[in-house]
Amino acid sequence: MMYTGTLAGMSRDYKTGKPVIQFNLVEDPEPLNELAGKPLRIEVKENKGKRSLSANDYYWVLLSRLGDKLRLSKAYLHNLMLRRYGQPEVIGGKMVYVVIREADDTQRIVDEDEYNHLKPTSELKTGKDGMYRTYILLRGSHSYNSKEMYTLIEGLISECKENGIETLPPEEVQRLVGGK
Repeated sequence: MMYTGTLAGMSRDYKTGKPVIQFNLVEDPEPLNELAGKPLRIEVKENKGKRSLSANDYYWVLLSRLGDKLRLSKAYLHNLMLRRYGQPEVIGGKMVYVVIREADDTQRIVDEDEYNHLKPTSELKTGKDGMYRTYILLRGSHSYNSKEMYTLIEGLISECKENGIETLPPEEVQRLVGGK
């Protein structure tokens, strides 16, 4: 069961000394009655809002138009947009890096990869069997919240405008994405 709401208060039970947390819920909590007294796994997260499907659709429509105009594949252009306006993958508070051996077709393979989004760095290392480049691992846009998706779409819109591609007015984009 998933609920939305706000934290109403925190206290301690006088007899047990255990914390008691209260929430003001938007939804009716009636279904919780059947769980009374049972052990529960409770997770509390800030409700940041996910991007809407229409924002995602609009992103891919613009990406296709720009790709057609520039004669670039959607995969290549998507990776380019993620490199310019996207978000790095962060684990344990640190960016994730990937090291790949340089070969004649390495950059082309990385640029066209639909599943792994990598941003090349200038860091090169010499290995026993050749040169290796360090890449920053980028998050796929499917994991973006509204603010992150807004940034990505705004970047794509600026690229489209530079290439004479018509886009929606800013207030309509904000409505699609759900705000900044």
